[in-house]
Amino acid sequence: MSDIVTKLDNTEEPLLRLEDLSIDYRIRNGYLSAVSDVNFTMNRGEIVALVGESGCGKSTIAFTIMRLLMDGNEKIGGKILFKGEDLNKIPVRDMEKMRGKHIGMIFQNPLDSLNPVYRTGSQVEEAILLDGLSHKEAWERVINLYKDVRIPDAEKRVNSYPHELSGGMRQRVMIAMMLSRTPELLIADEPTTALDVTIEAQILQILKDLKTQYNTAILMITHNFGLVAEVADRIAVMYAGNIVEQGNVFDVFAAPSHPYTRLLMRALPRKTKHEGRLETIDGNVPRITEKKPGCRFANRCPLAKEICFTENPPVLTVSHDHTFSCHFAEEASKL
Repeated sequence: MSDIVTKLDNTEEPLLRLEDLSIDYRIRNGYLSAVSDVNFTMNRGEIVALVGESGCGKSTIAFTIMRLLMDGNEKIGGKILFKGEDLNKIPVRDMEKMRGKHIGMIFQNPLDSLNPVYRTGSQVEEAILLDGLSHKEAWERVINLYKDVRIPDAEKRVNSYPHELSGGMRQRVMIAMMLSRTPELLIADEPTTALDVTIEAQILQILKDLKTQYNTAILMITHNFGLVAEVADRIAVMYAGNIVEQGNVFDVFAAPSHPYTRLLMRALPRKTKHEGRLETIDGNVPRITEKKPGCRFANRCPLAKEICFTENPPVLTVSHDHTFSCHFAEEASKL
């Protein structure tokens, strides 16, 4: 397995480990490589941010962990080890029991995830009843969950329909629903999409508090570096289906090492308009329909040479948990 996997204390088994995970979609002329040889780990009570451009494979990884790629159009390789058990190999019935109880997921648009004809509290209660609680006990737990995610007037809001709540409130309901059975791993796919900055800050604070309160590991999928800096413990940067750099969030922000990460950082908005126009990354993300050696960022990288198109880049270590993949580490540091 690649050295890019974060080194862990030998006494601690990671909660989640992806080993050489590859996901290909069948297309007319073969396969589209959506995710290729992804390796990373997560520990309990840790927030890991999976960052990258739209279409780089972030959500595909999330849906694969949940075993929600169900149309039969995909080919999955590698391992998804949750507490040492490969989720790709367990029976469908066992995976259904795993969802919600051990692994929860907050989807991008809460209005699409909530049934418009049922009260939100009833939808949250439905999952709790699976654990054998009485209706009275489950309803009390729903109210307490609404309070935990800072929904005001929780006793009244549990009777609200989705359309009666704002976007921020609906997102809180989804978080309450996913926490209703206290999962060990929570996947948050763009949890603050379409929310204003004030509500966004509140949602992020809720996630941090819940991590502390429940010791829940959170895999946060986003393209917003501001969110990463605010809440994440570690970051994994994706490009065209590959993880190109990962490590402690402070280390990566202080010393980004892969050319793609460095260029992304330079493209972030500055504090003032007097610092000039925002930089851009020339070119487009390649459509990978044939797996072959080479760096997938080569066609856009200002450092690219012939070797970048013909050989896979080595995994280089910056520190014990900060790694990146590049042929030209020294040159990249001067970008």
